[in-house]
Amino acid sequence: MKIGDLNIEVPIIQGGMGIRASMSRLASAVANQGGVGVISGTAISAEELKDEIRKAKELIVKKGGALGVNIMVAASNFAEAVKVSIDEKVDMIICGAGFSRDIFDTVKGTGVKLVPIVSSLKLAKIAEKLGADAIVVEGGNAGGHLGTDKDSWDIVEEIVKGVSIPVFGAGGVITPEDADRMMSLGVAGIQMGSRFIASEECEVSDEFKQAYINCKEGDVVQIMSSAGLPANAIKSSYVEKVINQEELTPKDCTSCLKKCNRKFCVRDTLVKAHKGDKENGIFFAGKDAWKIDKVLKVQEIFDLFKPSVLKKV
Repeated sequence: MKIGDLNIEVPIIQGGMGIRASMSRLASAVANQGGVGVISGTAISAEELKDEIRKAKELIVKKGGALGVNIMVAASNFAEAVKVSIDEKVDMIICGAGFSRDIFDTVKGTGVKLVPIVSSLKLAKIAEKLGADAIVVEGGNAGGHLGTDKDSWDIVEEIVKGVSIPVFGAGGVITPEDADRMMSLGVAGIQMGSRFIASEECEVSDEFKQAYINCKEGDVVQIMSSAGLPANAIKSSYVEKVINQEELTPKDCTSCLKKCNRKFCVRDTLVKAHKGDKENGIFFAGKDAWKIDKVLKVQEIFDLFKPSVLKKV
């Protein structure tokens, strides 16, 4: 498929998962399979992001895929990460957890494709009017921060019919059958996050991956993030404390978010989870992560999903 003049061999976007869950190793592996590999540029330094982009480019040895950077609009380093991504000439910038109008002017004329994450037809139309090259439509069944309480299955088709730019469906795509269902709604491709967490190339700990393997249906619950957005996470002792509104105010704060209620530190809890700390970490996951039963190589994931997403091509 094409996004403007950018050719993508396999219309699969790997979700940009922070903090440091999707970095150069995973992104390059996805790009080498012909998909869109995505580095999470949120809450890391400009220098680290620059290094990760350059590492990924060195590791991408096959043509047909693309390299993107995902940046949370809610993050304090949003503008800086956008600048680094443009300077390093990534193929696309994907932005969610908020909506920025300013970024459209910033990216215009750079050759970098801009792909906002939206959760409503209204915002999809605004993004198209402002110059988005494509959009990701994400429902409330996705992992991490959410923009709606409606599942992707309930919003995607309406948005596909309401815009003329390519639409990628996200949220609830864990199995090839899920991909078939999403593609039947008319999308140009899919975005998957949770499925790529449970990949050999993902740079989180084995304990984090096993949390996905071990979780059962109903184990993913919604919490209110300190970023002021709802989020889906696997049940844990820390998540229970967040739900019960226990006193978790961080002693130190790096002001990584533009707005934060400081009821707990989402940055630190994500970092701890990625390191495998089951007591003090928050394990973001899509509602259907329970369907994942094994850790696979990125190539194996693509072998499973390519028949679904290439049916229309």
